[in-house]
Order: sequence, then structure tokens, then C-alpha cells
Amino acid sequence: MGDPRRRVPRTDVLLTHPRLAEAERVLGRALVKSVIAQAQQRARAGEIEPEQVAEHAVAALPPTAASLRPVVNATGVVVHTNLGRAPLSRAALDAVVTAGRATDVEFDLATGRRARRGRGALVALARAVPAAGGVHVVNNNAAALLLTALTLAPGKEIVLSRGELVEIGDGFRIPELLESAGSRLREVGTTNRTSLRDYADALGPETGFVLKIHPSNFQVTGFTSAVEVAELAKLEVPLVVDIGSGLLAPHPVLPDEPDAATVLRDGADLVTASGDKLLGGPQAGLLFGDAGLIERLRRHPAARALRVDKLTLAALEATVAGPPPPVAQALTGDVAGLRARARRLAERLPEARAVDCVAAVGGGGAPGVELPSAGVSLPEAYAAALRTGTPPVVGRLEGGRCVLDLRTVAPEEDELLVTAVLACSS
Repeated sequence: MGDPRRRVPRTDVLLTHPRLAEAERVLGRALVKSVIAQAQQRARAGEIEPEQVAEHAVAALPPTAASLRPVVNATGVVVHTNLGRAPLSRAALDAVVTAGRATDVEFDLATGRRARRGRGALVALARAVPAAGGVHVVNNNAAALLLTALTLAPGKEIVLSRGELVEIGDGFRIPELLESAGSRLREVGTTNRTSLRDYADALGPETGFVLKIHPSNFQVTGFTSAVEVAELAKLEVPLVVDIGSGLLAPHPVLPDEPDAATVLRDGADLVTASGDKLLGGPQAGLLFGDAGLIERLRRHPAARALRVDKLTLAALEATVAGPPPPVAQALTGDVAGLRARARRLAERLPEARAVDCVAAVGGGGAPGVELPSAGVSLPEAYAAALRTGTPPVVGRLEGGRCVLDLRTVAPEEDELLVTAVLACSS
């Protein structure tokens, strides 16, 4: 009897298989060949029959050439950093598809000359924050702070409160970022209390600017005091305020969260913020403020290294100028409506019951703010099965149960949720 490994089909033969040939057109030759090689190896190892190589290769093909998978966020964390932070609106997604082709991102079709890069996004941001004399966009809020330090305080001091020496995710520390720009930090006050006099006493010829950082991912309570923006604006040095989460205007659900419009009206010279948190857009660093300062930032040599691409600019413009994005919808979701959805879903699912629960803002924004919500509670064993299913559904464990919080699940995803749960129960 001959060696069965001799019957394993050759790669060139398998590439003529209709499904694999179509996959090569969509996914690329290299990816399809790697999937074929894995199936061939399984056949040589005796795990599958040689005649089954094409079938197993087709079954192993990924849906797209990218490894990222769409996930249903049922955690109840509106801006979930590990799940990509803000999900984009349909308008923003459509804008990204358009921007993926050749576009007029830096070209004036009327004159045939070079134009201001991303002017549509800049105009949309300027309209949303009319108190800003100028607007600039970089690739994230850390980049916005870095560019500010490089421009306003190279070799100089940045004055900030000890209570605002913030560390964010993955061990990333704002003070270390600022020092990497060649600036020196001048810490004032104490961890829990800082006064206007603390700032004033620290100012001198070496001061580049005063920095106020909103501690958006933690709270200090008890015997505390901090200096408001309007008071700091009286100091005769540039005032930079990092508001963090990216609200452009006051929000009724988050009254204590700072916003760009209010901070500028209170006297800040420059405001930095994130685009992919409470704004609900793509990852970006937003800079609003004095027109002269913004122009200095824009013309700094490092600005080129920190700029955003056309996909980000397109998504950002559509987020600001278009309909409310998913983050905004989740923040203002009606609890009664969430409860009604939970009851309808629970009736269709085995071992499920509708429950009240509490969602969170997430993304380092509005710590301590609780968002009343509703969801579906399932036995704990469902958590892993849902997370590894298709599509993956990520919930949270609470009281020995797997809770699917509907505040972060769009209504159009309800049927996906039902399908995923039923697949786990079969």
C-alpha cells in the first residue's frame, strides 16, 4: 500500500479550487497559501485524509485579510479601551471607506493646487467649539501634550500640581512624556491640596507654561482643594488644560466632566483632548485655543511626525458634523427602553433572565459615574463560550452570573446576541 502522503494535493493544484481561487482574489495569495500549507501538513500528519485538504483549507480561511474581529460589547463599559474605545458611527465608517480611495485630502479641485490637509475636519471642529481661535489634530492626546511641550517649553519648566501627575493605561505616565520633550516639571502643592499661590510662587523666567490635567481616571476625595481654570488664567503665562476625554461642550449626563468650550471661555490658552473617548470618534489628539499658539504647534517640525492620516480625518469630520455616534447614544440611552429590550431577549433565550444593572463610562472618563442599565443574566459558563464564539460576545461576570449589559449593545445587534447565545446552549 502506497504512502498516503503522496496523495496530498500540490499547492498549485489546490489554488485552482474555485473557493480557494476566489479567496486568493479577496485575501491575497500569501495568506491563502499559508492556510493551504497548514491543511497539507495536517494531511501529512495523518490528522485528515488527503482528499479533505481542500475542504479543510476552505473552512480555515479567515473572513478578511486583517486579524481583527468584530466584537459585541456587552460589558456595560461605554468606552472600552481593550475593545477599541469608541465604536464609530455609520457616517464615520462610510467616510473611512470613501477616504480609502484617492481623495482630495490635501488638494483643491477648483484650483488644482495643494490645499490645507484635512480642512473639512478642522472646519467641523471649529464650528463645534467656536470659542477656539485655532484648531489642530494629531494622532492622540499624548501626542498633543508632547507637541505642546516641544513647542512651548523646550528646556523650560512646566508647572503642574502634584495631584495631577497622572498615570494612565499600561504604565504610561504623563510626567515622563513631558520630560521626554526636554522639559522640566515644576511640581506645586500637595497630593490633595493645591492653591493659586502655589502656582504663582513657582513662576519665573524658566516657566514655559502652566499645565492643568483633569484626573479623569481616578478621584481624590476628602480634605482636598484644586484651582479652577478661571483662576489659573489670571497668571501671566500660557495656560494649557488637558481635559482628557474629549467633550466639546457640556453634557447633561456628565455635569462634572470638563469640556473644551467651557474651559476656553474660562481663559485657557490651549486645550488638549482625545477624539476616541466621549467625542465618540477615531483615535486622535485634539488641540483648541489661541490662533497664534495653534499656528506655532502646526509649524513645529515634530508636527509632521504626529499628524493623522486621511482615514482618521474623514472619520473625525463625520463624527463631529454627522449624527450622534454610538457613544453619545449609549450615554443617553433610556433605561425603560433597555429594560424592555432585556425582557424581550430573555424570553427568547434558555436559562436567561432580565436584570437591572449598572454601566460605566470607561476610557478613563467620568470615574464614579454610574449609568443605570438593564441586561440579560446567564449562567457563568456562558461567558467563555460567548467570548470564543462567532461573533464574539464579551459580557461581564457579576454575582456568579454572566451579564450582558444592553447599554453598550446597539439595538441592531440584538439578533446577533440571540444567535450567539443559542449557539452556546445547543
